[in-house]
Amino acid sequence: MTEVLLIRDLGKRFGGVTALHNVNLSVGEGEIVSLLGDNGAGKSTLMNVICGAVRADEGSVTVDGEELTSLTDAKRLGVGVVYQDLALAPHLSVTENLFLGNEHTHGWGIRRLNRKRMAKEARDAIEALGISTLRDVRLPVGRLSGGQRQVLAVARAMNWAKRVILLDEPTAALGPKQVGIVLDSIRKAADQGIGVILVSHDIPNVLKLSHRIVILRHGTVIEDVRPDGRTVAEVVTKMVGDE
Repeated sequence: MTEVLLIRDLGKRFGGVTALHNVNLSVGEGEIVSLLGDNGAGKSTLMNVICGAVRADEGSVTVDGEELTSLTDAKRLGVGVVYQDLALAPHLSVTENLFLGNEHTHGWGIRRLNRKRMAKEARDAIEALGISTLRDVRLPVGRLSGGQRQVLAVARAMNWAKRVILLDEPTAALGPKQVGIVLDSIRKAADQGIGVILVSHDIPNVLKLSHRIVILRHGTVIEDVRPDGRTVAEVVTKMVGDE
């Protein structure tokens, strides 16, 4: 498996608080790695460093061998993030949300939006994730279900990020059917060769979905293993430190 993301000896402090200490992590092409830990374990800080929103004090983050230290680097290297609040515009259409900030234009002089091209690519992106319930890309996002919005956020990240996608609690507050739709979209992203880092407290689905699980405690990686044969109780015990 080709390594797409490599984190080496990463450290981050906020004043006198150590948020991350000597973190080492890798993600391969098409690999789903779940990042687990109790509240305050350092998951959010690590996600923010990987996507370039926060700069580490020590160590390095590289994508395909190139160092990433900023949001500009993340975009250039093909790294995208889907936060829990999704950051979608409910009054805009599926297509408009998918291309927000990356619109296609055409013409000379004052260029115009190429709506036809964007609509086609929006349909192709949704179809690539196998989402049959989201057929009309002209619909305002405010009319979509929670699961459909989450899938749209994944599709948008895939549209921007061709190498690594970070997902923050993508199944939170969703019903079982919607959870299934979102998990399928994550699998399809991995099938296209994208490395996926998933932050979730949905341990049963994490164990089913992930190729590897990485457990953080107090900013340190304490376990990086395949989930085969692991139980929910074992994972939770590792997370909270009650061995």
